[in-house]
Amino acid sequence: MAHPHDPAVDGRGHTTLSVASILSESAIRHADRPAVFFNGDSITYRDLWDQSRAYAGAMRARGIGRGDRVAIMIPNVPDFPRVYYAVLALGAIVVPIHLLLKAEEISRMLADAGADLFIASATSLGEAAPAAAEAGVPLMTVLLPPDAHGDFARLEVEAATAEPIKRIEPTGPLDAATILFTSGTTGTPKGAVGTHLSIVEQVHAGLIDGVQVRSEDVTFGGLPLFHTFGQTSVLNMAFRAGSAVILMPRFDGDEALKLMVKHQATVFVGVPTMYVGLVEAARRTDARPPLRFANSGGAALTVALLEAFEAAYGVPPYEGYGLTETAPTVSVNTYGKPTVPGTVGETLWGVDVAIADPDVEDRIDFIDEEDGLGEIVVRGHNVFKGYVGREEATREAIVDGWFRTGDLGTYRDGMLTIVDRKKDMILRSGYNVYPTEVEAVLARHPKVAASAVFGIADDVRGQEIHAAVLPRDGVEIDPAEIIDYAKEHVAAYKYPRVVHIVEDLPLGASGKILKRELQRMFDPATA
Repeated sequence: MAHPHDPAVDGRGHTTLSVASILSESAIRHADRPAVFFNGDSITYRDLWDQSRAYAGAMRARGIGRGDRVAIMIPNVPDFPRVYYAVLALGAIVVPIHLLLKAEEISRMLADAGADLFIASATSLGEAAPAAAEAGVPLMTVLLPPDAHGDFARLEVEAATAEPIKRIEPTGPLDAATILFTSGTTGTPKGAVGTHLSIVEQVHAGLIDGVQVRSEDVTFGGLPLFHTFGQTSVLNMAFRAGSAVILMPRFDGDEALKLMVKHQATVFVGVPTMYVGLVEAARRTDARPPLRFANSGGAALTVALLEAFEAAYGVPPYEGYGLTETAPTVSVNTYGKPTVPGTVGETLWGVDVAIADPDVEDRIDFIDEEDGLGEIVVRGHNVFKGYVGREEATREAIVDGWFRTGDLGTYRDGMLTIVDRKKDMILRSGYNVYPTEVEAVLARHPKVAASAVFGIADDVRGQEIHAAVLPRDGVEIDPAEIIDYAKEHVAAYKYPRVVHIVEDLPLGASGKILKRELQRMFDPATA
């Protein structure tokens, strides 16, 4: 039956929702509790929000308001939350930029996002300043020493004389809150647009069913805050609960452990490379923080590493799964229930998951979930709005209302298991080889700290299996012993034929190992 248009039914409505309220509300509810620990100091929720309101006032004086796009390039220091929530409080959109990018890459992101202002820390000005000039975007700085050379607009100086905002600018639930550039592991980075609803609902569902952070907790914040995992699962989740966050600009296992002991951290959220660092650090000291919960995401956590962490710290990591386009969490092993090693848990409340045929691209062709391995597809409150300026890419990603993750997995008995990235799967002599399966075996070798298995084009076999292996501290490894070890534990078509011993592994923003970069490094065709 057709109905006439009625704004009360069909219109946008009058509901408002803002991610900025996560800080503004905690400034009331947890006013005198510490919000962040940094460099031996602490800042209360009340003071942090007051500082953020002043920053917002300075940006408002420059004309920034609802719908404007503010790029930020700031490490894990108090100025990140100050600027992040200030931008959102104005109804503007935050565009976080990876700290290790070069000017040409930054300039392209500023242009793609349509940035109206760029706020960069002093430590990033070497790349940020020429990028802003190239893109024609006004630049402001934070953390610049008073005697520094250069005619840069300083946010702290302008905030000191600006009138602080009094209240948050109202935004609708489906208004854009963030533009987060994907790590580019499968090509040129694209700006994924996230909404206030996706982020806030992600936080609430996560706090009920996943992390369950409490106000008395102390959360370790070593994940980069410019990435969705750090923003949602550390900053927003902790601040919504009134938990203090330990900020660490650059992760180091030994220093992280010291900070966690000093501030008595009870919650650790990290990626597998951080778990490796903490396990290694635990071998050098008996000091331990009073952890009650640990969460892992960003990449698959091997069972061997999970067991080593639990043995060292007394708590099992609860592994989860997500993507930039899903705000980020899709599923998580739920706190309070036994973990299921090798899985990434149950779907977050309000998130649907299904398994689809990865070879059918123009529609979602479901596979029987009890039997099938296929591409994981997702729908729910957490799915992004689309890629900014990339309508075709958005149509390829969202098919029949489902987001195609590009990840291969199974979904049985309500538990999701990731097998591998669709594009990381190796096809050797007609056989499918899933790198994560081989990496899980290599992780059990006593000399291996971390590894990455990847395919290199081969004229005879289609692809040949290579492995980059990072030894434990102070240990030497002969590539032949890794090959022999793998031969003993996996089928003949799966073991790596070529092993590269490396001093470090290239990492993306979320802590994922960049296999595309390893392929570039070790492919003779690109040498």
